[in-house]
Amino acid sequence: MKIKKGLLLNLGLIGIAGLMFFTPLGFKAKVYLNRLISFNPTPVEQREQLVLEDFDWEVDDLEGRAFSLNQLKGKVVVINFWATWCPPCVAEMPGFQKLYLDYGNRAAFLFIARDEKEKVTKFLARKKYDLPVYFESGLTPEILFNAALPTTFIIDGHGRIVMAEVGSRDWNSNETRAFLDTLLLE
Repeated sequence: MKIKKGLLLNLGLIGIAGLMFFTPLGFKAKVYLNRLISFNPTPVEQREQLVLEDFDWEVDDLEGRAFSLNQLKGKVVVINFWATWCPPCVAEMPGFQKLYLDYGNRAAFLFIARDEKEKVTKFLARKKYDLPVYFESGLTPEILFNAALPTTFIIDGHGRIVMAEVGSRDWNSNETRAFLDTLLLE
């Protein structure tokens, strides 16, 4: 019995789809693809910038201690909403780690995990990330809420949301660093 090329092609595509959707290999492939297609984030046009007026938002750190966004008023703040099960989130974490290592003493970083604490702790340990991770403990300000992951905001010292991105981006790019440098000089 001779097998047709079309049948072989279809079986191959079904096999690849099965690997992508039903195995851990698929998760790693999605992370890799997200890294390949991550673009530089772009600033929000000045006329479209919203202002975060309500800094009265509390989150809990990994040890369960409350932290208030009020403490960051007047600072440049990077807020990233993410989860360990989200391939685009995992894809952008290495860039965030590098950015945090270089800018963490001049800008505030909040990585808000929408995930189980145990999974987050294991993920951070396995990847050797030392990012400041928090969990939502109350209502997130409406201006920052987005159900899509990852979602990242950069807020300038005046409370303006100067960057708002949904999806994986290259947060360690030269353009992002230059943008942060400019914000930190204001």
